[in-house]
Amino acid sequence: MKNIKVVAAIIKSVDENGDPIVFATQRGYGEYKDWWEFPGGKIEEGETPQQALVREIKEELTAEISVGDLIKTVEYDYPDFHLSMDCFWAEVVSGKLVLKEAEAAKWLTKDELESVNWLPADLEIIHLIRQEING
Repeated sequence: MKNIKVVAAIIKSVDENGDPIVFATQRGYGEYKDWWEFPGGKIEEGETPQQALVREIKEELTAEISVGDLIKTVEYDYPDFHLSMDCFWAEVVSGKLVLKEAEAAKWLTKDELESVNWLPADLEIIHLIRQEING
């Protein structure tokens, strides 16, 4: 089975009420089109996971982020490949999040985390995100 190593950004912010929110994107292509995920992508040769995440968010969403702590490395077997996904906390430090590849995006509160159809691997960390943003 093919192994794919990727990184994902769990981008945090706060809404107008000061409540914590996280950013999710909807895939606009491929077998998992219309499913929701945390933005990110593949690590290129010679990159650290953190460098890959900064590059991917700049390419896909035009914004500069700062990468925080590793939340978890999700290991998940899809039918055709094994995914190893390093999930990091992140925050936008400059620019705006502009969709270049995703079909849609939204900021989700802890109560809205289950309101979208997550890709199975991304679903693996929802409970950890909820714990963290419950403060």
